[in-house]
Amino acid sequence: MVEATGKPLERVDGRLKVMGAARFSAEWDVPGLAYGAIVSSNVAHGSVRAIDSAAALRAPGVLAVLTHENAPRLQPMPEKVNGSLFRGEGGITETRQPLQNATVEYAGQPLAVVVADTLERARHAASLVRVTYDVRPPELTLEASTRRTLPETFTGNQDEKLQVTVGDPKTALAAAPVKLTRVYESGITHHNPIEQLASIARWETRNGAEFLTLYDTTRGVENLQEVVSSSLSLPKDNVYIICPFIGGAFGSKGWMFAPPLLTAMAARVVKRPVKIEWRRQDMFAVAGQRAATRQTLSLGAAPDGRLTALQHDTQTHSSQSSGYTEPCARVSRMMYAVPNLGFAHQLHHLHLPSPCPMRGPGETVGGWALECAMDELAAELNLDPVELRLRNYAEKNPETGKPWSSKHLRECYARGQELIGWSKRNPKPRSMREGNSLIGYGMATTMYPAARRPAAAKATLFADGRALVQSATHEMGNGAYTIFRQISADGLGLPVEQVRFELGDSALPAAPTSGGSATTATIGPASLAACRNVLAALKQLAIRDAKSPLYGATADDLEARDGRLVRKANPAQAEDYGTILRRAKLPSLEASGEAKPGEERENYSFYSFGAIFVKVRVDELTGTVRVDKLCAVLDVGRLMNPRTAHSQIIGGVAMGLGAALMEETQYDPRSGRAVVRNLADYHVPSMADTPDIQVEWLNIPDPHISELGARGIGEIGCVGTPAAITNAVYHATGRRFRSLPLTPDKIVQG
Repeated sequence: MVEATGKPLERVDGRLKVMGAARFSAEWDVPGLAYGAIVSSNVAHGSVRAIDSAAALRAPGVLAVLTHENAPRLQPMPEKVNGSLFRGEGGITETRQPLQNATVEYAGQPLAVVVADTLERARHAASLVRVTYDVRPPELTLEASTRRTLPETFTGNQDEKLQVTVGDPKTALAAAPVKLTRVYESGITHHNPIEQLASIARWETRNGAEFLTLYDTTRGVENLQEVVSSSLSLPKDNVYIICPFIGGAFGSKGWMFAPPLLTAMAARVVKRPVKIEWRRQDMFAVAGQRAATRQTLSLGAAPDGRLTALQHDTQTHSSQSSGYTEPCARVSRMMYAVPNLGFAHQLHHLHLPSPCPMRGPGETVGGWALECAMDELAAELNLDPVELRLRNYAEKNPETGKPWSSKHLRECYARGQELIGWSKRNPKPRSMREGNSLIGYGMATTMYPAARRPAAAKATLFADGRALVQSATHEMGNGAYTIFRQISADGLGLPVEQVRFELGDSALPAAPTSGGSATTATIGPASLAACRNVLAALKQLAIRDAKSPLYGATADDLEARDGRLVRKANPAQAEDYGTILRRAKLPSLEASGEAKPGEERENYSFYSFGAIFVKVRVDELTGTVRVDKLCAVLDVGRLMNPRTAHSQIIGGVAMGLGAALMEETQYDPRSGRAVVRNLADYHVPSMADTPDIQVEWLNIPDPHISELGARGIGEIGCVGTPAAITNAVYHATGRRFRSLPLTPDKIVQG
């Protein structure tokens, strides 16, 4: 039997999406549907003095107007959900419950929900609501903040220290023969997936108990189920979440719970299903953001470039009701062999919308600062940037001392140099020109933690020869439907065409929030476990049945091949799955399986690695930067599907390009309102902005992460790209730029 895993199969959901048959959260046809429209705050700090909704209530088709004065009361956000800290400094989400008091913490905060029988009527009525405020001056910058903290940990699914010292970096820096200290600043950026936030809420009463169904744009059905049930005082099993497709997320749709809670509250009040689909402008307030950062990097080195000390200090911001901290030292803590290492994070609470994880949280901007500082050190020492990195190559994790589970970064450097034509690079800055363009070459190391989490799955074999495997994970455009179908087909010994995979449903076996490039390494082993368990049950049916040619065999005597159980010693003795089930008078057979990381997590340090090389053209008159060519060579373990993997990396690289050259959300410095609120003003890379991108993988299985040998790939393409571009711009122009994005005005001004 030919294995499906590792083959570049087409996406099984591709045709559904291009034909419009894939049903996204806003597209469910629910009878009796009403529509909600949001009234948002026009001020960033203060309180609501009064809300006049009389005119809105008189408008045609209006069913209700919910405000903090009449909305259902909610229970506080849980402190932890499925192991993740939600509340407090270092917590991962906004803990403010919507419409529970008159306090205003940021412009764009939902203050009221108008529900009507059509969307048009709801939006019209929302425009009639009048809000008066007691306004207070907002704190909108790091310098203006009066509430500053030093969070100890950041938590996703594990605690991560934010204040760390290894050795004595202060003394080592003072004594270093070569030292540099640089400050790097990055602006606020926003997730802008094609699909906006949307929720449909439907309440039912069964046997005197309330049940809630939510169709929601979530990439964490179990987390959402937990938050909604606790907030609304419902048993967890009485909340049902459905989300079979997500139109992109990039960090959003996982941690902001006000949108589904508002929808559930509105539906409960009007006693009919309600849909709220958020506008693009709203996404800049309620969908999360990557916070701005100010990072100070200090490097100490010997004259030959070997690092003796590294200190990485970060100032970043959160909202008044979130303790989320951008963990910028994630790359610095493990990338290079540094005996004296320190990093610290200071959090400023501002009157701005809550930040949350965004593709490569911490790594994208933190890695940009580190890799730019390394490039500056290479220039200071007159060393090739690749050579400097090789001299500081870490053979083990410098923070923990643990060996890597797998690392082949040297090969990535070498291949990247070949692909970009590094040998043609004149190392002298501002020495290469083509026509009106200054030419520059740059590179950066990229990485991403190779996470794996507990998960469960269920496999069902049917008497007609088909199979179904299920887990409550998510499809965000990442190819999940496809690769888990491939993995399951191999686990069941079936052709991939006979296997279906289902996800995005809270009634399915538990799976964690999709994020952190952990989905493949998490769900793949759980799916394999379920497949093996159902085959084990099938073997028992066969070997106990006197009519079977496999009667009397042991389970170890048999193996699965092309939909049949076969005696290993005598392949002529075999029987197909359907025959075994039909003779047992079973229409189907099912089994569950679980998988979780084991003691290997204590013994090894798990990361993916890679190198990004770019060639840029800089027009010195206009300041326009064009990336002419980009090469990414990655060590991400074994690929499950090269076609979907290529798509993932291309997307990550494009997002890193956007972070480097154009993406930034600006706020009015007086009102705190977002000035950039749509895709006409918030620039993301277009086809014309996107260069020739070459992606290659080493495809070497990680022997310790799981039997699949696969690590995540969703974010590693994003992480190294901003630094590689910034370093290339320096090589082209001879000028250092330490503020993202590298917009033309900055280039021209120098």
